[in-house]
Amino acid sequence: MDGEMKISELEGRLQALSEGRGFDVYWHLRLAAGGEELTRNGTAVLPSASVRKISVMMAALHAAAENRLDLEQPVIIEKELQEGILSGVCQYMTPGLTFPMRDAILQMIITSDNICTYEVMKGFEIPEFTDYCRRIGMDNTIHRTRLPPVGLKREHELDQVTTTTASDQVLLLNLILAGANGDLAAVECLGVDAENCAMALRFLTWQRYRSMIPGHLPTLTTVANKTGWGERGWMDAGIVFKDGAPLYIMSATTDNVPKTMPDGMPGRVASATLIAELSRACWDMLG
Repeated sequence: MDGEMKISELEGRLQALSEGRGFDVYWHLRLAAGGEELTRNGTAVLPSASVRKISVMMAALHAAAENRLDLEQPVIIEKELQEGILSGVCQYMTPGLTFPMRDAILQMIITSDNICTYEVMKGFEIPEFTDYCRRIGMDNTIHRTRLPPVGLKREHELDQVTTTTASDQVLLLNLILAGANGDLAAVECLGVDAENCAMALRFLTWQRYRSMIPGHLPTLTTVANKTGWGERGWMDAGIVFKDGAPLYIMSATTDNVPKTMPDGMPGRVASATLIAELSRACWDMLG
């Protein structure tokens, strides 16, 4: 009963934090110890922004397992691709920079590099990434682009971008975690061996953007996460560890975020702060 009361108390705290923020809030949470799941409209279909890159990574590693992608094949940064890119670091590099596909996947995750994302995806038809998501149970995730569309309005339609749900992202992260720990069912589902699941998890822990799920946690807390932002809002999905063990898996998305809040604070700051507060509440009540 104490455990049930604690979970109920946590859910109440998270719901209260989500109210009255001046924008829409969605999240899904899985408690690592018992597998209980809490949600706030976690099945709502929303823009994925760069959170999509977790499933792109796993689809690419699945293709590598089937010898349809070589993780050692060279990726060359071409000048033509550097123009108009807003995310990552490769747009600033000297054209002709060459590194293996494995490192393109890494940069896609830790700096959200969109040139690297394009390079990872370009050898495949976009629907293949949606098909992979269906394979593993992410039934409400649809990939639509290699590069983010340019010039979208803040009120753009969902079918103009890749979309997902918070619950789909928690499912994916839980599979990666299980696969990295050698769970045969997870490995078979993902089509990625335990070694590459562990590599994917390691890449996520090297994330450079830490203002959301890790934002209010103790310095150097291990968090395996992938952030995203778009015209409509901000989002993050990640696994939080404590003392070397997973504590919780969270995916949180804000939508219809004003550019500037009534108090003058940028909407992006308000969004990141809310997600950080949600994560801290989980840390305090579960840890």
